[in-house]
Amino acid sequence: MKDTPKGLRLQIAILGKVNAGKSTFLNLMLGQQASIVSDTRGTTTDVVERAQELHTLGPVLWLDTAGFGDTSELSQKRLEKTLLSLERADVAVLISDSTESDDEEQPIANLAHKKNIPLIKILNSKEKIIPHLTENGIILNASDISERSKAVALIEQTLLKVCPEDFLTAPAMLGDLSPEGGLIIMIVPIDFEAPKGRLILPQVQAIRDCLDYNQTVLITKETDYLKALQNLKNKPDLVVCDSQVVRFMTQNTPADIKCTTFSVLMARLKGDLNAFKQGADTIWHLQDGDKVLIAESCTHHAADDDIGTVKIPALMRQKTGRNLIFEHVSGCDFKENLSQYKLIVQCGGCTQNRRAILSRIAAAQNAGIPITNYGFCLSELNGVLSRVLEPFTK
Repeated sequence: MKDTPKGLRLQIAILGKVNAGKSTFLNLMLGQQASIVSDTRGTTTDVVERAQELHTLGPVLWLDTAGFGDTSELSQKRLEKTLLSLERADVAVLISDSTESDDEEQPIANLAHKKNIPLIKILNSKEKIIPHLTENGIILNASDISERSKAVALIEQTLLKVCPEDFLTAPAMLGDLSPEGGLIIMIVPIDFEAPKGRLILPQVQAIRDCLDYNQTVLITKETDYLKALQNLKNKPDLVVCDSQVVRFMTQNTPADIKCTTFSVLMARLKGDLNAFKQGADTIWHLQDGDKVLIAESCTHHAADDDIGTVKIPALMRQKTGRNLIFEHVSGCDFKENLSQYKLIVQCGGCTQNRRAILSRIAAAQNAGIPITNYGFCLSELNGVLSRVLEPFTK
């Protein structure tokens, strides 16, 4: 569980005013001095991530944020980083020094409510952490807690109560697309972009999902795909490929065999298939000079033939015949002013959790800007999007 990717962890933002005791709370949960605790205001200046395994919830990722309400020169930038954490938080914990309503805390609580993020309010008496109440109406035991084990157990119980249902019962990635005992072929190119000695995360997740559904997986490179297909006694139930070889897959897979891409599967797992389909449809309406935002959730060093910075822009210009302008963001960064773009192309989001991707979709929709993802974009540009969406139609 220690190696669980952060995109598959329950992400919990720790919020509060400057010096409210956020780092003290985190250290309590972790059972170690993972964050600096000081009476100096503004000790935490950026979002600090700490992974943990909780007995009741499994893998979680704590987001220890900078406190709000200070008057330093960096206060606004700290607040922006804190608010950005709510774009990916599944649950928020508000550390407070009072049970009364606070003018500085209320806007944060309102924002969490607006984003449908469960908010647990915890009273910090400076001497001990006391779980008190939640903004969504769940009342906790307000009695003093002096032992760490009891405090952690109570907080875990509360997290379990407010935890989003889609985390507790995570949707299948592809295991439900074929019958139990079925056969899935995965086409995995091994080129200079492939990480040495391992597969990329979506491929590993897809393999595990199939195993969870008691299915057989046959993995092959695109150069050996036809041979593998010919050697099978029975046809496979599903074929999945990397989006960069989607045209090859669809051209060489019989029409009666369903096929899709890893990126489309990631859209199903973490995003919105309909929203991404609608976004892909708008590619052909782009005009000269239109700006397209490429949003990469990873912060890896881009290769010379990187899919987001090189391949998609080049193919989009070629297929549309338009002189398009591309801008790029990476990691957790996302543009505040989306109105300047005509299309947003999000990566598969394997390092992000579902809420982070859905937050980006919501932000795009609120701005009236279509959004799609890498796999949808490449499939549409190659004229095969309807084919790779067949497994999801009844």
